[in-house]
Amino acid sequence: MKINTHTHHITAQQGIIEIINQYPLTVDNTLPTYTVGIHPWYIQEERLEEELALLEEQLQQPNCLAIGECGLDKKINISLNLQIEVFKKQLLLAEKYKKAVILHVVSAYQEVIQIKKELQITVPLIIHGFNKKEQVAESLWKNGFYLSFGKHLIYNEALRSTFLKVPREQLFLETDDAKEITIEDVYTVASALDMNIEAIIEQNYKTVFNR
Repeated sequence: MKINTHTHHITAQQGIIEIINQYPLTVDNTLPTYTVGIHPWYIQEERLEEELALLEEQLQQPNCLAIGECGLDKKINISLNLQIEVFKKQLLLAEKYKKAVILHVVSAYQEVIQIKKELQITVPLIIHGFNKKEQVAESLWKNGFYLSFGKHLIYNEALRSTFLKVPREQLFLETDDAKEITIEDVYTVASALDMNIEAIIEQNYKTVFNR
């Protein structure tokens, strides 16, 4: 069984579990496995309370596996303070309903680590689409974060040495919004690096998402 931990596209292939990213106002809760979150790119203050209420409703659905994607992005025009406020509210909901969180983080890794400590978050936090250097990866995994690798593992050979050093119990694979690759493509590269990767990811999926 292959697990696509974070994707924006439904392929419904046999033998693959796809965790589909969704947004509070447009959720299809008939999907077998999905996440719902307020992405930092799409924060709008006037509809925030409505979205948080809808998000909380979804977290009570058994096939809503996690909050996500949500997080912090320093390269957008939305105030970082507002992003942090929305991020913290979602983390507290994740704690309340004991759901994992899929994280979008751009140039804000230290802030995310600090917020995890500040709020004493105990649920799994997964950095999706990880493509940074080993030093950043090590800081994250030592603070209990999971790292999910996607297309950059295929295209960036330097990232593969970092992938090998991440503790196996803190690894995931994904395609995100890429249309030019499949989850099989990511698994092919990952399997060449670690022949046990399919079993490892499947076990992590069961552990993190209570499946």
